[in-house]
Amino acid sequence: MRTIGRTMLYIVLTLTVLALTACSNTTQESGTEANVAGTKGEPATRVVKDAFGEVTIPAEPKNMLVLSPSYAENMIEIGVIPNVVTLVKEIEPEYRPKLFDEHQVKMIQVEQYEDNFELLIEESPDLIIAQGAAIDAKKYEALSKIAPTVAVDAGITIEEYIPALGELFGKEKEAELALQKYSDKIEDTKQKLHNSIGDAKILVIRVEQKQYRVLGQEKDSPGSDMLYHKLGLNIPTKLKDNRDWFTPISLEVLPELDADYIFVEQRQMQNYSSEQSMKDLESSPLWQGMDAVKKGQVYPLKTADFVVGEGLIGYPLFMDYLVEKLVK
Repeated sequence: MRTIGRTMLYIVLTLTVLALTACSNTTQESGTEANVAGTKGEPATRVVKDAFGEVTIPAEPKNMLVLSPSYAENMIEIGVIPNVVTLVKEIEPEYRPKLFDEHQVKMIQVEQYEDNFELLIEESPDLIIAQGAAIDAKKYEALSKIAPTVAVDAGITIEEYIPALGELFGKEKEAELALQKYSDKIEDTKQKLHNSIGDAKILVIRVEQKQYRVLGQEKDSPGSDMLYHKLGLNIPTKLKDNRDWFTPISLEVLPELDADYIFVEQRQMQNYSSEQSMKDLESSPLWQGMDAVKKGQVYPLKTADFVVGEGLIGYPLFMDYLVEKLVK
């Protein structure tokens, strides 16, 4: 009888341990699922790092709003389609609204250099993407009250922020391939230009409402980085030590600029006109006496293409324009 009793006790203990183990496994599995899927009935989330720390965002955003048209352009190129983008249509390159229409990205018109948080609230975004280099803590805080906001922690150049976008959205390979294609385009354009114009000097004049400015060699700035660094074109001798983006000049300086080719940017801005300044330039004897002007080697340049059109689509188009004008 004692033997039978001990056997029964052993069986009961064994079954109890097995039951407890099964419950433990079930609890662990349920806990893991909760970490991935979130609380039952709520969307899954994930934590990412941005320029201001860590932020919890939807794992699969349904209404993503992008504050930078160039970011939106480049996101599309690596396979991430935003739902909404803010832009100033008057200064956008022609191709970009067409790109957004093609991918059914809603465009929200905003005022240049002004914040309109009420307009963003109306869109009810569940995720906002912003350039970390372009916003401060105060604006970030305001945006975060509207929706989880990622201020992408990267520099201002394509080479810096596209890998960051790729990492954010799990598109690292696509970002790498896109940048390689972009790099190949630069090298091909550089070779064509140097084969055609050699060491010729390129001048860019910006015509503004009340002044004129010339492009310098500031690295990483739109236009100057592409022309004088990536493509390796030469700047007029008098400007060779100029490392600023744009420098104001008077028309009296024009005869001192030994430019072989001139690109004239009649600046585009919202509610802005530089038409009179352009007329004054063209009628100036100092302008008319420049060798490049007399030879007809002067070409227009749009702010939309030259500055605003920074992107995996826009910059190759800009390079094509340079080849069209300079390669004979």
